[in-house]
This record gives sequence, structure tokens and C-alpha cells, in this order.
Amino acid sequence: MEFSRLVYYSNIFLSSQYPKYKRSIYNKINFNEKLIGLRGAKGIGKTTILHQYLNSLSYSIKEKLYISVDNPILGDKSILDIAEMAYKRGIKVLVFDEIHYQKEFEQQLKTIYDFFDIQVLFSGSSAIALSNSDLSRRAVIYDIPILSFKEYLELKLDVSLKSYSFEDIIFNHENVSFEIISKLKPLKYFDEYLDYGSYPFFKNSNKESYVMKLIEVINKTIESDLLYLFNIDISNIHILKKLLLTLCENPPGSLNLTSLSREIGINVRTLYNYIEALSKGQLIHLLYYNKKGNAIFQKPDKIVLNNPNLFTILCQNQNIGSKRESFFISQLYNHDIKYSKQGDYKIDDKYIFEIGGKNKSKKQIKNLNNSFIVKDDIEMGFENIIPLWLFGFLY
Repeated sequence: MEFSRLVYYSNIFLSSQYPKYKRSIYNKINFNEKLIGLRGAKGIGKTTILHQYLNSLSYSIKEKLYISVDNPILGDKSILDIAEMAYKRGIKVLVFDEIHYQKEFEQQLKTIYDFFDIQVLFSGSSAIALSNSDLSRRAVIYDIPILSFKEYLELKLDVSLKSYSFEDIIFNHENVSFEIISKLKPLKYFDEYLDYGSYPFFKNSNKESYVMKLIEVINKTIESDLLYLFNIDISNIHILKKLLLTLCENPPGSLNLTSLSREIGINVRTLYNYIEALSKGQLIHLLYYNKKGNAIFQKPDKIVLNNPNLFTILCQNQNIGSKRESFFISQLYNHDIKYSKQGDYKIDDKYIFEIGGKNKSKKQIKNLNNSFIVKDDIEMGFENIIPLWLFGFLY
């Protein structure tokens, strides 16, 4: 492999068009750090963030290098080899996209950090885990979420909207709702977001092409990332997909894993491994009443698809309760979310939420402190009743 070929592909990437819209997570990244990692689901916009950063720099094109680690021209060259060559040629910023395709990338990143005066950014599947404690002390990792409802509206309508804190939304929701509603009608766009708005590529897609792209995201996540990272038997790929389909039509928390393992012909231990893989790949959420450390074989109390758009392409008969809960959970990605025996969820070990339609009653949580009803199909709430769409303005 000639270094000039890497530069050639990098220059093509750097000179290509990229979205000018910067997601809220972009402004939370400290780009002064020497080693920065972006972790998230496929199609979520990690490469765009890297592209935007590289093009924001005042360095010449000769001083920055973009490498997609799954590019076959790398051959048997390691990222450490590439970093050494880049450093010798005066590269100041080096980007490794899709780094999970490189074996033992953690040790190599640690070595690059320790021996070369060069800034490194990398992106990888949400399923990667930094098991090397030496690297985790050096790298600053950012988890990239799906598009929020607010970000979807900003992209779709070419407007700038305000984010609100969690406390603002639960304790001051009437004023917050009024402030937003005075600018636009959120319910006009909410159903469309739930079906086709969680991934940035909606902007350049019609509904049919969006569905095709999202199917590709799911297939590549399962058939490439999870197969590679979890050593899953290729003959069992259909089981992972069947698990997703099963979750579509079942109410949250109703899935019997023992019965399911018998139905699809694998043992319960293997089923738990596959569920964990789907969770790491950000295709499902696992909820626990009391999570015991990192125990893989603890039965989840509730399993929900990762985001509402997955229902659109996976489910013939969508369970609306599951879809609402999927939206709610996805928008609170940086909060601690637990299954609750009273209400649906406990957030940050303090607040109880019950999710439902506009006719949802207060019966299940009426005697609980710090409890709230979250209702779909309402524009504004009252007291402890909060509109579901409003949680899409957290980021």
C-alpha cells in the first residue's frame, strides 16, 4: 500500500459536499482533546461530524488525513503503521472512521497517543467497548444519539430551535410548550418524525428510499458489526432479525424469553447473548428494575426497539404503546432509565413516568411523589401531565 493512495482517497473525502447543519452533540465535543472517539449506530451521522470538524480546521489539506478503516486498500497495514507514516509526513490531524474493523485497535490507539504528536479522532460501532483501561484514560468518548425531534424539525424546516433541560420540561412544561407552539405546530410533524425522522439521511430521502436505507442500516449492523464483534454464527443471522420482528408486535415487557428460545430453536444462554448484541448495536433497549452490574444473563424486565423508526420498517402491526415508549427512551439517552413496577419508567432514580395516549389516566401513579403522565396526541399539558413530543426537545 502506497501512502499516496491513502492521501488520494482522503482528499476525495475532504473535497466532497457535506451537510452544513451541525447537530447539538457537535458543540458538546471538546475538539481540543488529543484522542477523541465517536460511538454510535450506523447511519446516525458520525462520519458527517468528522467531516465537519476536518473542514473547520485552518490546516492545509496536506496536514489532515481521513481513513475509512474498512477500505480494502489498507490491506494488512495497521492503524499504527498509518499513524507512523502520517506523523513522518507532517499530518497534524488523523481520522480513523469505522475503527472497529481493525483488530486490537485499542492497544494501537494507546501507542499512537503515547508516541506521536498528532491529534486522532476515531469513530466506531455503538457495539465497541473500550476494555483497555489505559486507553479509556486517554480517549474521550462521545455517544452519538439518534436525531431528536427538535433536530429533525431544524433540518426539515431550516429553523433554529432551543433545547430545554429535563427539569424545565417536567416542572415548567406549560411555559415551554407555549414557547415552542408560538413558533410552530409540533403535532403536525410528530407522526412523520416517529416514522421517518430518527436518522439524518431523511433529509435527502423520500419515504421509499428512507425505508431502503434504514433496512440497509439494520442489515449492516447485524451482518457486519455484530457478526464481527460478537463472533455470531453466520447461520444464525436470521434469529437476530426474528428477535427484532417479534419485539414489534408485542407490548413492552410481554416477551417470554424461555418460550422464545424454544420457538426459534436456540438455548436461553445463546438467546441472552444475541439480545445483548442487539442492545450493543443500538437496535433495542434493555430495561431493568435492578441491574446487577454487567451481568449478561440477567433477564431484562422490558425490551423495546431502539427508536420509533424501526417500527415503521420491521412491523406489519405496530404496537403503538411500544412505539411511544421507544421514542421516550431514545430522547433520554443520557439519563439513567430503569423499569418501574409502578408506572413505566424511573428516571435518574427519582422520577416516575407513565406513558400513554391522550386518554391515559393517573390511576397507576396517583399516590406517588415525583410522578408524571406523559401523553401522546396532546399539544399542551397541565400540572403533572406532559405532552410526549416535548421530550424531543432535550437536545
